[in-house]
Amino acid sequence: MEAIYIAYTISNVVGLFFLLVAIKWPKLARLLFVLLFAGASWFNYFTCHTTPEAYLMYAEPSVLECYKVFITGWFSQHITAVVSIIAIGQAMIAIGMLLNNWWIKLASSGIILFLACIAPFGIYSAFPFSVTVSLSAWFILKKDNLDYLWKFRSPGTSPNSG
Repeated sequence: MEAIYIAYTISNVVGLFFLLVAIKWPKLARLLFVLLFAGASWFNYFTCHTTPEAYLMYAEPSVLECYKVFITGWFSQHITAVVSIIAIGQAMIAIGMLLNNWWIKLASSGIILFLACIAPFGIYSAFPFSVTVSLSAWFILKKDNLDYLWKFRSPGTSPNSG
């Protein structure tokens, strides 16, 4: 149980770091989201194909009874398919954060939606990590110039100005 609390604390410190970076350097925050969601995608895809039963542990700490019923019911019979789809969505979020304009808007919306969906897992989702990191995605939408991740220019600067 101590390991869970250590992971919980580290996750929330990382969440606060994401928020600070998104406020100060939204382009860097996008890179962090690329790394986070690409890593999560790989981890979830690998895990659901090698030890799918690991996902059943999320039923017990769930705050919502409907999550417990879903995980121990239908989900328990379709773990690999469902988590593979989640992993693909996470990969798409990572790719979207690399791109521009509406791709970033779509990826940021995906981040907020995904984190809202996992928040009821309580300590296993490191709540309030989901709130803090969702705010980070929102700050990216408000503060970033929404250009490709590899293009660095100041907000309000024309792409043709240099």
